[in-house]
Amino acid sequence: MDSLLRQFYEIPGKIVHLHDGQYLFHEGEHAKYFYFVRSGKISILKYSGNGHMLSLRLAQKGSIIGELPLYEEQPTYIFNAVAQEPSEVYAIEFPVLHSYLEKRPSLAVGLLKLIGMHMRKQHLKFRDLILYGKKGALYSTLIRMANSYGSETEKGILLSVPLTNQELASYSGMARESLNRMLGELRKSGVVDVLDSRLLIKDIDYLKREIHCEDCGREICNIE
Repeated sequence: MDSLLRQFYEIPGKIVHLHDGQYLFHEGEHAKYFYFVRSGKISILKYSGNGHMLSLRLAQKGSIIGELPLYEEQPTYIFNAVAQEPSEVYAIEFPVLHSYLEKRPSLAVGLLKLIGMHMRKQHLKFRDLILYGKKGALYSTLIRMANSYGSETEKGILLSVPLTNQELASYSGMARESLNRMLGELRKSGVVDVLDSRLLIKDIDYLKREIHCEDCGREICNIE
């Protein structure tokens, strides 16, 4: 992965610095750049007509952003990208990237692998939501968060990123009221807890059993 990223960073582009809360692009805007996250964390969001927000990804170092309209004739971004902390991305204009991919087939294959892995992650998320409803959405989100930002402690897996209930609800695609109720039930059952304002997953095996987790590995099962 690192060697592949270095090859992309050799393509002429520009570095974009973002402050916390700054949008990289908005849904519906003309798509001009393909992005690689160099540092920080960037949320990929979708807003509904009634203002409801769905958080699709939390991209971090090494993640690609804005890849979907790469070969469209009139490309537009279909999601929103906003920095969750001071972040840095590398931006390559689509025509420039096109020319390099045509000249270097191995680079094109590498990019296809990255996009393919990204699509597989998204399909698994939708599978959990469709097959297991709200429970599948929440439990799989917790598992993915644990794989991406969890550290083992004596009491369980402690997430390194602070998450509000609203943020967790957005990643799970449900109303905050529903999430509050489900989290309350998990806390009563001893499955999760809160430690120093961060979520502690005390029994991740329970979450995995409930959604028939396939243990596909952290490379696939993460929140990116």
